[in-house]
Amino acid sequence: MTFQPLMRAAAIAIVAFTGVTAEAADITGAGATFPFPIYSKWADAYKKETGNGLNYQSIGSGAGIKQIQAKTVTFGATDAPLKADALKKDGLVQWPMVMGGIVPVVNLEGVKPGELVLDGATLADIYLGKIKKWDDAAIQKLNASLKLPSTNITVVRRSDGSGTTFNFTDYLSKASKEWADKVGADAAVEWPVGVGAKGNDGVSGNVAQTKNSIGYVEYAYAKQNKLTHTGMINKAGKSVQPTVAAFQAAAANADWANAPGYYQILTNQPGDASWPITAATFILMYGEPADKVASAEAIKFFAWAFAKGDKMAEELDYIPMPDAVTKLIAKTWAESIKNK
Repeated sequence: MTFQPLMRAAAIAIVAFTGVTAEAADITGAGATFPFPIYSKWADAYKKETGNGLNYQSIGSGAGIKQIQAKTVTFGATDAPLKADALKKDGLVQWPMVMGGIVPVVNLEGVKPGELVLDGATLADIYLGKIKKWDDAAIQKLNASLKLPSTNITVVRRSDGSGTTFNFTDYLSKASKEWADKVGADAAVEWPVGVGAKGNDGVSGNVAQTKNSIGYVEYAYAKQNKLTHTGMINKAGKSVQPTVAAFQAAAANADWANAPGYYQILTNQPGDASWPITAATFILMYGEPADKVASAEAIKFFAWAFAKGDKMAEELDYIPMPDAVTKLIAKTWAESIKNK
């Protein structure tokens, strides 16, 4: 399954990964664009192995939450996890499905992937509109060996309610008090500057087409679309690149067992090797589903993905959930989702 046709499908919001057999319930989901590349890869493999299909609308976390609340899909997908009280209010069960990294991406002539390095404060100042040109002293200080152009920075950001934005702005809030005070962290914020684009695919396309631009996307989108990612200075003051090892280092401190509703934010984690904008993506389902057959079929798919999908996730630079966590999640399914 090639990536670009999938991205075009995502751009029109409806992705029919596979047809559904007459015997199987129609598994429907909607939400985050962050995990779209791996969900599509899993769905293709699952169809080939089982004959069962999955339809997923890659429309952003905010819209995914609204669709599961409206009971129009079997599951919702969000990168901005719901807190325990919100889950309880709507009768929802939440768990993490896979982890990955969010990366700043730039379109700068002569700059190769990973060459440009930024830190959180500088990135926040770019998105606050305080740093307007690429040769600003703050950027140049971090990149003494690079000759940066004296051109205006075109800032690209999400226009839709987005879990990627939630994690990105959470990181900026931790790295910059001014950002925290003026803008804050949420799936949708009042952006001080920037051109809006819908979905990770929209931001990817906009940055690819716009010289001297900067945006933020899930790493698989940067890699598959051959975008120029930046390096980052992490909480420990070390320069790091977005790699599975760096994402794993950031995720290592997550205490999933003691997090109500598996609520974990993995930005700005300690450790010399940690990528600072690491995130998990979550699934939302009803504890008492209206369509128990479809709900049971969805759980079969997720169980299959945990059992057989790790290599596929790693090929796209996602981090599979640790075995100890998937066992906890299986227990959550058994205790909290009533499919019988």
